[in-house]
Amino acid sequence: MHVHLLDQYHRGESLVHRLDARLKVLLTLGFVIACSLTPAGGWRTFAALALLWLVSVLAARVPLPLLLRRSLVALPFALAAMTLLVTTPGAPLLRPPLAALTVTDAGLVAFLSVLLRSWLSLLMALLLSATTTFPDLLVALRTLRVPRTLVAVVAFMLRYLFVLGDEALRLLRAREARSAAAAGQRAGGAMRWRARVAGGMVGSLFLRSTERSERIFQAMASRGYQGEIRALTPPRLRPADVLVGLLFVLCLASAMCLKV
Repeated sequence: MHVHLLDQYHRGESLVHRLDARLKVLLTLGFVIACSLTPAGGWRTFAALALLWLVSVLAARVPLPLLLRRSLVALPFALAAMTLLVTTPGAPLLRPPLAALTVTDAGLVAFLSVLLRSWLSLLMALLLSATTTFPDLLVALRTLRVPRTLVAVVAFMLRYLFVLGDEALRLLRAREARSAAAAGQRAGGAMRWRARVAGGMVGSLFLRSTERSERIFQAMASRGYQGEIRALTPPRLRPADVLVGLLFVLCLASAMCLKV
């Protein structure tokens, strides 16, 4: 396994790529807050926010199908709001057969609003990750006074997730090499045997991870690590960044002022 399997960064030389990472984090946060504050049924505001996101994507020169495809991962979580269809009081629209529940017009509006809020917020977050490298994001978060412990946990989680994956793959290969099987039969024994072997593998992985974490801590401490994410070139806010940020905030404010 390699880090690029989960890396969402899309290389490019666009204006959005060159923006200060701190500014992009703040603008993304502002966009998410604007989506959250949009009232149910604020279709014009939702349309304006979607248009603002689309303009940002075009300026970043990131393939639109790529972001839309990645955003589908959040669809099952957004469908959890389907209970709003039948729990929100309003005029009845549909009564499903063999059910004592009724879909209301207010419930449909509330459900679609929640779906749009979450989807647009995720799309903007995906654009942020597609135009900003992970190290730059970490430095930006630390510069914005995010607790250094939280930033360090996120950094180590992404870095060593793949190390743990490699360890697990080695354990699986070792198990397959020691589990003989006849032609057309599945290797291993009964379900009880497989459960016992799986438990041993999990325990072995835990012990290996603990020992590796101790070695990594000692190696980093000997090199002067004090829990702080550092960069060779500290980020600088340019006049162009300020101008783009003000323009984005103005567009957000205009979108929020639109009437339903």
